[in-house]
Amino acid sequence: MSVSPARRAAFEVVRRVFEDDAYADRALRSATEGLDTRERAFARQLAYGTVQRVRTLDHVIETLGRRPIRKLDAPVRASLRLGAYQLGYLDVPPHAAANESVELVRAARLERAVPFTNAVMRRLTEGIERLLDELPDGPLKHSYPDWIYDVWVGDFGGEAALELMRAQNEPPETVVRLVRGDIDGEPTDVPGAYRVARVDEDALAAGRIWPQSRASQLAALAVGSRDGERILDSCAAPGGKATMLRGEVTAVELNEARAQELEANARRLGAGNVTVVQADATSLPARLDGFDRALVDAPCSGLGVLAARPDLRWRARPLPDLQLALLRAAAERVKPGGTVVYSVCTLNVDENEAVVEASGLEGDATLAEEWPQFRHPTRPEFLLTFPHVHRTSGFFIARLSVP
Repeated sequence: MSVSPARRAAFEVVRRVFEDDAYADRALRSATEGLDTRERAFARQLAYGTVQRVRTLDHVIETLGRRPIRKLDAPVRASLRLGAYQLGYLDVPPHAAANESVELVRAARLERAVPFTNAVMRRLTEGIERLLDELPDGPLKHSYPDWIYDVWVGDFGGEAALELMRAQNEPPETVVRLVRGDIDGEPTDVPGAYRVARVDEDALAAGRIWPQSRASQLAALAVGSRDGERILDSCAAPGGKATMLRGEVTAVELNEARAQELEANARRLGAGNVTVVQADATSLPARLDGFDRALVDAPCSGLGVLAARPDLRWRARPLPDLQLALLRAAAERVKPGGTVVYSVCTLNVDENEAVVEASGLEGDATLAEEWPQFRHPTRPEFLLTFPHVHRTSGFFIARLSVP
């Protein structure tokens, strides 16, 4: 039998993520080129789900296959992971999952591994459901690295940690920002943010909408920029937040390719007020000075956007030193009496509150008065969005006063 195009594409994505350290979204884009909409959607579901659940899948494969996952040939490993994901988490005919996993191994010219793959898939078909049911609630069951679970237990408590893990294994809501024109969508509690069934590719290409979570839009709105002001956005690519800001916006990006992408996005979205500068935001050019406000949407571990990026949980790392350097560099270029918004799409005190405290800047309490529904549960001068509470990505947002 032949392998379906969706399963073949998902197999390629899983191999590239775990064998070549590729990013899942980029690998998926190339692997699904030429597939129809239905096949592309199934390939995405298969690939992303397998990458996301890989810790749990490897556990059941090793338990029932009785061989360490690392000792398997790469094609066998990928095909068993895909097969186990379908059997454990999707409503697909077991024989289809098993047969196509075997065929993927055969197509990789590993005929000698076909009997083993067949035997393991048979054992998975019979035993995966019971094994998954018996796993205790925790990072192995929900497929997270221990360190992420430990951070969340320490910062928010055990029950919230479990809820965060569950919530970020579910598909995130699809939200776009309306740039201009009309939209077929549901308004949300963030002005300009609409919940939609799917992203309209034509409207996106025309610059009428921009895919962006409610929490991400909230970070840009928190800046409170006005016409006539000079605004610095020091980590600006790909431009979702920069193109929301009013006034004369200087958008800084270090990477040349990302700076070009930022420029193209600003043009497409009609943000003629945005000027892109390719520079290192930790040591800005001397001419970039005297700003009224700044936005520092810093690189981070991304623990608030794990639902949208299935491979991120396996590559995430906290970046508090870089975040503090970026925040201090931006604050130095803002006029006395101005403000800096520090935002990160992570849920980790070390990258959030601790960075603000190390900066020595005071939080602006009026921010939470403007957005009471997102008020930080223990630090009311900040905002904190939770995937399991607010059904959006997890963001920490602080508006800080420059003395």
